[in-house]
Amino acid sequence: QRQMCIRDRGMNMVTIASEKILDKLAEETTGRHIALSGNVCVDKKPAAINMIEGRGKSIVADILIPEEIVNKKLKTTAEAIEEVNVAKNLIGSAAAGSMAYNAHYANMVAAIFLATGQDAAHAVEGSLGITTAENRNGDLYFSVNLPDVPVATVGGGTSLETAHEGLDILGVAGSNKAREFGEIVAATVLAGELFLSLIHISEP
Repeated sequence: QRQMCIRDRGMNMVTIASEKILDKLAEETTGRHIALSGNVCVDKKPAAINMIEGRGKSIVADILIPEEIVNKKLKTTAEAIEEVNVAKNLIGSAAAGSMAYNAHYANMVAAIFLATGQDAAHAVEGSLGITTAENRNGDLYFSVNLPDVPVATVGGGTSLETAHEGLDILGVAGSNKAREFGEIVAATVLAGELFLSLIHISEP
């Protein structure tokens, strides 16, 4: 079975408990304990199963930007952003055989993870996801889908002083804050993806 990542409840504690259960089963049955994980959880590696089933926190962030704001503030059009997203993030990623249909989730995810004491290797999983851009009669609908974001707000590296301070600044230090923290990660990725889409638009 897939090992679900419940880092805000103590992933290491779950791992230790699972090992004890397996040892007990090995004592009382003819079964043999080979390895704690069968690697189907695909921890810290890109994998289609994590895109499909999700792991850690599965988050969607989206925004609808009025045409006037797109024109005046972003200095482009919804049509142009939709075009670059389809050509780069969707078709380009598919042509490369990528599992990540986005510009660069990894940039934003890695920066937040390093600042808040997360396991930096999980940025690999956090890089998975799909960016969507739609021209809705001049308005821009923009979204990011992150199915695999393992985040923690207690334990592990989050107990380090600077990491805890980073979480505290975000207002998500302590128990039962992982969901809110995941939302902050997704909002940051959304902003970064929109910016990266803008810099890839060719001048007319």
